[in-house]
Amino acid sequence: MAAKKKTKAYAQVGVNIDLADRMKGGLKESLKSASRPEVLGAVGGFGGLFDLSKSKYKEPVLVSSIDGVGTKLKIAFESGKHKSVGMDIVNHCIDDISVIGAEPLFFLDYLGLGKLEPKVFKQILAGISQACASANCALIGGETAQLPDMYSQGEYDIAGVIVGIAEKKKMLSGSTIRPGDVVVGLPSSGLHTNGYTLARKVIFDTAKLTLKDKVPGTRQSIEKALMEPHTNYAPLLQPLLAKFNQGTSSKVRKGNAVFGIAHITGGGFTGNIPRILPEKVDIEIETSTWEPLPIFKLIGEKGGIDFDEMYEVFNMGIGMTLIVDGKQADEVLEFCQANGCKAVKIGQAVKGTGKVQLKK
Repeated sequence: MAAKKKTKAYAQVGVNIDLADRMKGGLKESLKSASRPEVLGAVGGFGGLFDLSKSKYKEPVLVSSIDGVGTKLKIAFESGKHKSVGMDIVNHCIDDISVIGAEPLFFLDYLGLGKLEPKVFKQILAGISQACASANCALIGGETAQLPDMYSQGEYDIAGVIVGIAEKKKMLSGSTIRPGDVVVGLPSSGLHTNGYTLARKVIFDTAKLTLKDKVPGTRQSIEKALMEPHTNYAPLLQPLLAKFNQGTSSKVRKGNAVFGIAHITGGGFTGNIPRILPEKVDIEIETSTWEPLPIFKLIGEKGGIDFDEMYEVFNMGIGMTLIVDGKQADEVLEFCQANGCKAVKIGQAVKGTGKVQLKK
């Protein structure tokens, strides 16, 4: 009779190194699509390698950002669907550097969990890999930490770091925005990764709805509405900027049509757009120019949340705003729509003090 294999002491207390090694061993093949020619070595080393000497940029500037997914993870835990949060962590980070005009180069992820569940791990990595591949961004490394004393059963946390590159003279800052410019809004897929603590409180505790219930007035389930992945705007913004910003420098308006971009995340319109505004320019947002997604109507009505706070906490259906030359706004819209994005004019720049005014 074969001797029964003894369970290792570390595995007995909740950390299975052998399982982690087996899971990581299969990554090289599955992550082939999430790579670029500049990547050196393979995933799994002590450090990710990226050869910048192949860059086409004359004055390259590296642009980085780090973020997490927040309490949207609670929906993933309850639904058992984890791929979308893998996409979320990549897309949110990419969108943050896209507002500068940066091209994403490579991404690194951190996953901390109580117990390494192969099914969950594969879903998350599939989402990360798919999002990176869609943005021509390499996944060059990451860290998976088993921390049974830190997380409850079935829970984990995820964070990611993106590094991109931009031409120094082409980086967008918003400094050339002036009265008369037009705000173009790019639609969101849903809440993206913001406002979930409030949304969950309203939907599940106040309205007593479940993930399987339908969003009122639609055939969409609460689960699907809340788990829609964060939109990745880079595949649209990169060619758009190449077409409309051909001036020698972003510090002047000549030859350029896009003067500033703001990612509508936590803080909404009033918290994010002012980050790119000159001191003497305000932005007026005409909220009647688009219809917020039904999930936002549900949260606002059931939660008794007023207009200003809804537009402060949530993106309300607009995930990215472009401030463009009024004379070329229609061309920008046409470009977006021709590339599958239902962009819409949502406001204008006026004289002011660097603030955003929301108009009903």
